Amino acid sequence: MPDAGEIRVGPAGWSYDDWKGTVYPEAVRRFDPLGYLAGFFDTIEVNSSFYRIPPPGHARSWVGRVSGNERFWFTTKLYRGFTHNATFPSTEEIEACHAYLAPLLDAGRLGAVLAQFPWSFRDGPDARHRISAIRDAFPDVPLAVEIRHGSFANDEFFSFLDDNGVGFANIDQPIIGDSFRPTSIVTGPVGYVRFHGRNREKWFDHDEAWERYDYIYTADELAPWIDRIRAVAAKKDVYVVTNNHFRGQAIVNAVELKRGLGQDAPVPPTLSMHYGDRF
Repeated sequence: MPDAGEIRVGPAGWSYDDWKGTVYPEAVRRFDPLGYLAGFFDTIEVNSSFYRIPPPGHARSWVGRVSGNERFWFTTKLYRGFTHNATFPSTEEIEACHAYLAPLLDAGRLGAVLAQFPWSFRDGPDARHRISAIRDAFPDVPLAVEIRHGSFANDEFFSFLDDNGVGFANIDQPIIGDSFRPTSIVTGPVGYVRFHGRNREKWFDHDEAWERYDYIYTADELAPWIDRIRAVAAKKDVYVVTNNHFRGQAIVNAVELKRGLGQDAPVPPTLSMHYGDRF
């Protein structure tokens, strides 16, 4: 049977120094990486918004730069003050987030806002209160949450998300101790799938953040996820994001996922020069 929901696949972010000459051409004047990737993918997850709240002008610029792809919808990570700080963000910070999201919403280009919690975030009353507070702060946006700890693997938590209109991000990550295992769970308004790679050695012990995402999936590792993504898409639109960004590996796996899902998936020419044996 055909998928009930749209499946959009793309990478997390587009601004990486090591993508020049790997994903992007080595030297092109006035090159726009976002517009370039929008010619290959129907979504990109904005990750800079996790570190600081972008001004609305940035969002308006991004909307214009993807105008050549009518199917393109952004997802964006929520500012880390909502997910990683002990105190909840101020009214001014909440208003700044709304101002940032407004151009994406007005243009009909916002697929989801992702609240990404750390592995140290555990299920319980405080966790659920924090998620409810985020939902209350952003009642009119398609919200999804990512949790990484296995304490959340219970039907009561998934029902809580569904009752509050919050989507669940199914993730692939290194399985270490009580890490959350792969799932195809659907709650709330939107489906979400994220790939972090499986670099166990560097996941908790690394000098640079990129080290933990230095991983490329094999075809055998991606195959079960094709079925999971289709299961999610049978119920909701789903955003599939590859976050294993080091040296363009996220782009390689995004292309492979699109092809596994039966979608047209041309390969950026520069990427093909480096990973031609994959295609």
